[in-house]
This record gives sequence, C-alpha cells and structure tokens, in this order.
Amino acid sequence: MNAIVSPLWAHGLLLGLSWAGFACLALAMERHQRDVFGRLLRTAARRRLRFAGWCLLGAALWRAVAGMGWGFGLAAYSGHTSLAAGLVCLGLAAWNRRGGQRPEGGER
Repeated sequence: MNAIVSPLWAHGLLLGLSWAGFACLALAMERHQRDVFGRLLRTAARRRLRFAGWCLLGAALWRAVAGMGWGFGLAAYSGHTSLAAGLVCLGLAAWNRRGGQRPEGGER
C-alpha cells in the first residue's frame, strides 16, 4: 500500500476502531455509567470495558502503522484518535442534553 495515499476503508477502519475504543474507555468510568445506564456496573465489567478499549486502540495503532508506515501511520493514528475522542465526547454530551436515563434518587 502506498504510504501517502491509502484507501478510504483504511481510514474508516481506523476511525471505527478508535471510536469503539474510546467509547469502551468512557463507559468504564463511573460518571458515564451513571449517565448512560443509570447505575454502576460491576467491577469485572468495568475491567473488561477498560481492557477492550485499550485493545481496540492498540489494534487501531497496529493497523495504521502496518498499512501506512511509521511516519504517516502515526500521524493518521493521532488524527483519527483525536476525532474519535471528540465524537465520543459529543455523543455523551448529547446523551445528557436529551435527558438520557435518570439515576435513581432524582437529580444529577
């Protein structure tokens, strides 16, 4: 694969892996669990989410470097992870803004 021009699917795969990784890491946090699920997850579930998130980010890094080389791959990885983190952040903000699930006990 050419180091300068990579197919569109490669960028989509990087963005998807990065987004899924950051979503798992966000849902492993207590605050976001309360916001999204209305309760805290068990410790084992939080550890699995954290592990899955880091594995997905590692897979995205591997895919970027394997497909585009170290120079362009690391730059593409940095850009895709930044965009994915922003999308997860905006998604959580939109979830809270539209109401989401309310935790037991009333107000946030």
